[in-house]
Amino acid sequence: MLNRREWLAAAVAAFFANGASASPVRRPTIRVRKQPGCGCCDKWADHLEENGFTVAVEEDPQLDAYRNRLGIPSRLWSCHTGVIDGYAVEGHVPADLIQRMIEQKPAIVGIAVPGMPMGSPGMEGPVKQVYDVIAFRKDATTFLYARR
Repeated sequence: MLNRREWLAAAVAAFFANGASASPVRRPTIRVRKQPGCGCCDKWADHLEENGFTVAVEEDPQLDAYRNRLGIPSRLWSCHTGVIDGYAVEGHVPADLIQRMIEQKPAIVGIAVPGMPMGSPGMEGPVKQVYDVIAFRKDATTFLYARR
């Protein structure tokens, strides 16, 4: 018969032998709504998955109404909108900035990359534009969150 310490050691060994890790990695889930048929949105979702996010995508022909309900200023709109941990993510925002936002939990509604700048995640190609990632508050005021 095993004492408690021996039993615990055996249980831990069995746990790791089955491929488990000591600290499970949380894959944050982002729910994305996109314009029907938009391919760059799918590429952006791939970028997020490659960077540790779980992505649930649905097409939404009423995307503008959804953005209005979330409080995203129309001047920041792009072709897709995500929601993660209570934050809105509009457009081709890089995964590391989304991760930074959900870790730091700033007092904002969300972050956005307005339009579809070349070189942003999902809009890769031979040309890379410098683009701004804009944070926005409930009162629709904005500030620069990052420049890429």
